[in-house]
Amino acid sequence: MTLQEKNDALRSYIKEMGSLAVAFSSGVDSTFLLKTAHEVLGDQVIAVTARSCSFPERELKEAEDFCKEEGIRHFIVDSEELDIEGFDKNPKNRCYLCKHELFEKIAVIAKEQGMREIAEGSNLDDNGDYRPGLVAVAELHIKSPLRHAQLTKDDIRQLSRELGLKTWDKQSFACLSSRFVYGETISREKLSMVDKAEQQLLDLGFGQVRVRIHGTIARIEVIPAQLEKLLAKREEIAEYFHELGFSYVTMDLDGYRMGSMNATLDEAK
Repeated sequence: MTLQEKNDALRSYIKEMGSLAVAFSSGVDSTFLLKTAHEVLGDQVIAVTARSCSFPERELKEAEDFCKEEGIRHFIVDSEELDIEGFDKNPKNRCYLCKHELFEKIAVIAKEQGMREIAEGSNLDDNGDYRPGLVAVAELHIKSPLRHAQLTKDDIRQLSRELGLKTWDKQSFACLSSRFVYGETISREKLSMVDKAEQQLLDLGFGQVRVRIHGTIARIEVIPAQLEKLLAKREEIAEYFHELGFSYVTMDLDGYRMGSMNATLDEAK
């Protein structure tokens, strides 16, 4: 299908739903989905954002600001993953545990607000990675309009740019818990370390970044084109990371890639 045909298919699919609660993280995908749904369904769309220690405050504020600017009803639900039994042990199905609990809470709000369907923002590219959260999506009958319309990440960025969305070139984001190697205990303290470390890199002008945590070792991923910049800033970065509590600060020579922690799946218990 052409990009226009995909976009038409998306809008037609959303229109059929009649009313919709969108799980909104303020990322590239969910922002485009929410904007499109609001254009198609108007006030028959609400946004629901989860607040937790694995979701940076900057992302929550961006979600709030976007909904205010667009005139979209916005609900914030407390969904603290660390309160879910077993989550802090970071098992291979961590994302399933989180998504299942979150969508159950969104379902309550959707019902209260008279929304017929619930949608999330995964795209076609997500089909090629290990995504246990999509199992929860299927089990709870959550809609995935972007995947349904066969839209890829690049498609969504292009359409977002055409819509004038500031998120069209925003870095891809995943919850901070995804920075931990499987089987390593997730704690509020270490989540905060990762959040502050990534914020420093963003403030220094790095685009797509990840700070992966292995015990007290920080493994920095940036796009290959910015590896030289990372080296040039190494003293400033290392000093701050040590202040945060990291014993060692390393640079990943492979650079940023989606789901790099999944390389250890066979080793995870």
